[in-house]
Order: sequence, then C-alpha cells, then structure tokens
Amino acid sequence: MDTISISVIVPTHNREHLLPRALNSIAAQTQKPLEVIVVDDGSTDNTIDTLRREYPDIVLFEESQRGVSAARNRGIQASRGDWIAFLDSDDEWLPEKLAHQNAALASTPTTLLCHTDEVWIRNGTRVNPMKKHAKRGGDIFKDCLPLCCMSPSSVVVHRTVLEDIGGFDETLPACEDYDLWLRIPSRYPVLFIDEPLVVKHGGHNDQLSRRYWGMDRFRIAALEKLLGSDSLNDTQRAEAARVCAEKIEIYRAGAKKRGRHDEAHLYTVKLQKLQQSISNDYNSLAT
Repeated sequence: MDTISISVIVPTHNREHLLPRALNSIAAQTQKPLEVIVVDDGSTDNTIDTLRREYPDIVLFEESQRGVSAARNRGIQASRGDWIAFLDSDDEWLPEKLAHQNAALASTPTTLLCHTDEVWIRNGTRVNPMKKHAKRGGDIFKDCLPLCCMSPSSVVVHRTVLEDIGGFDETLPACEDYDLWLRIPSRYPVLFIDEPLVVKHGGHNDQLSRRYWGMDRFRIAALEKLLGSDSLNDTQRAEAARVCAEKIEIYRAGAKKRGRHDEAHLYTVKLQKLQQSISNDYNSLAT
C-alpha cells in the first residue's frame, strides 16, 4: 500500500493551554505526516514561545489576527503534501487516524476526500451526538444543507479539490466549515470511515459557536452564495433553496422575538426575493 503525503494544518489563537494536546496527538500517529504546519492567528498569550521551545520541528507561521479561515488558507498555501488534513487546536486525533484514512483512500483511488466519525467531549464529559449529527459518505450534498456534516479535524482532502473549489471563505466569521462542506460535496463524493478517530472537545468559552448570536445567519450567507453560483444542478438548487428559505424564516422569527426589527425586515426581504427566485425556477422548468 502506498503511503500518501499529508500536510497537517493546525490554526490556533490563544490556545497555549490546549494546543499541546492536539500536537501530541499528531506526534503519536502510527503514520507520520509529511509536515505539521501551525498557523498562529495573532495570539497574545505564550503560544509562540511554547511552540518554539517544545515543538521545534513544526512549521510555524505567525500571522496578524484575521480569523480561522485565513489561518487555514495560509497553511494550505504553504503546504507541500498532496493531501491536506486539518486539526483544530482544541481537538485531538486517535493514533490510527491517518493510517486508517490512508488505507481507505488507497482502496478507493478515485475518492478525493475522506472523513471519520468522532467522539464528543463537553466540559470533560462524553456526550452522544443527536441523530441529525450522524455522519455519512457518498453523495452527501443534501445531508450537508441543514448543518455542518463534517468536522474539519476529521477531514483529509486532496489539494486538487481545494484548488478547484477554493479554500475557506475568509469573509465568514463562523460556519466557514459549513460553507466549504457545501461547496465540495456539490461536486465530489466523499468517503466516510465509520470509526471514531477524532476527539472533539467543547464547552470552552472561546468557541466560535459561543461568540455569535444567530449562527444561522452565516449558514444563510453560505447558501445564498452557493445559490448565486452556477455550480449546482437543478435538484441541488431546489434543495438548497428550500433549506435556505427555512433558515431565513427561523432567523427572521428569532430577530423579531428579540426586538431586532431592522434585522427582521432585512430577512423578510431576503425571503421574498428567494421565494420569487424559486417560483421563477419552477416556471422555467415547467415550460
């Protein structure tokens, strides 16, 4: 079995207390990556000193704070491997993670993205994901519409896919992974390993999901961008429009409830325009 060359990209910001766990889990891999690239996104703690002292073999980039998407994209740009793996600085891999993905990809050489199942830890306690978070493989575009269906820390993707699709959207402050996992499965099938090979740690205060109210507004932006592109077939476009309309309605109701009337009006207009677009598409297909 051929060993694929994997560049691992770890974005981080003020995670001096968590980053060693992630990096140690890379070092413990039974299949070693080609390189480990850490992109520091403007940390103000002792992250840089710790990395230089404890992990001299990593490739380190010190960037001004521009967000996780820009950090990941910087790592992609600098990477040398044919394959790219991501590991968030608050997560960790189990030792066989890369080896199992290498074997799975070797057995299906036309597949260019592989992800795995995961273990969830919240505030130190293991929790069971809900049914809606179940992972799948194959043509999963429809599964990707409601919520993020792949964890960045679980993915190994061929660099040609990122060259084709583009990297992470740096204009999105959150849900940037949701956006990319819409664009890739709209064109590429994915391989899923039904084995938990990633441990995702949550519950800490600096998670993006805790920083922003109404995370669906970023998903709506991703869906609007996708619907404005020419990358979807008719079936994909209809499903994406349906889910986008549902999310707009939910977000609009939430804005109204919170007294954010200008925002509610904005999303009312969005919904009207989308409904008109859906009607036009239907009429066009009917004729």
